[in-house]
Amino acid sequence: MSTPQDVFDRVIVPIIDREGGYVDHPADRGGPTNWGITEATARRHGYRGHMRDLPREVALHIYAVEYWDGPNFDGVAQISVQIAAELTDTGINMGVFVAAGFLQRALNLFNNRGRLYADLRADGRIGPKTLKALETYLKRRGVDAEAVMVAALNSFQGERYAAIAENDASQEDFAYGWFRTRVLEGAI
Repeated sequence: MSTPQDVFDRVIVPIIDREGGYVDHPADRGGPTNWGITEATARRHGYRGHMRDLPREVALHIYAVEYWDGPNFDGVAQISVQIAAELTDTGINMGVFVAAGFLQRALNLFNNRGRLYADLRADGRIGPKTLKALETYLKRRGVDAEAVMVAALNSFQGERYAAIAENDASQEDFAYGWFRTRVLEGAI
């Protein structure tokens, strides 16, 4: 049986490996990053060194606090590791409230006009109602439900990337990579 740490590692290690090391692209709105952690996020967590030197262990701690435990993606993982991985990956790149809102929107789309479970307020906060709706969705929709949900989450993510790049030409520098590594390849 997997421990919570095993599940965290299964989700986070591929993401942090894909994020890689230090980057400071002039068009990146996040500024200097390392392991996918922006300088602003690292500073909020007490890191004061140069971003080039951010230790992987510090990045892992930040991932746990900001992108796993904090938004309750660990709670989602108790129901579906695949969906939790997708939410975490999206949350890292777009913000955890955006990722959680995508889940809530998809659950609302797939609830058969409220016959499977009540509509959720898409507030970007995963609590007991969202978790219960996800459990019900997976049970009632059957064998393909998890894959359909991941596809829906990726669709919302892809649409947001397109809008970002269409509204700011400098972000086209990242569009192909976003679609390749985040939408096509997925989280794990």
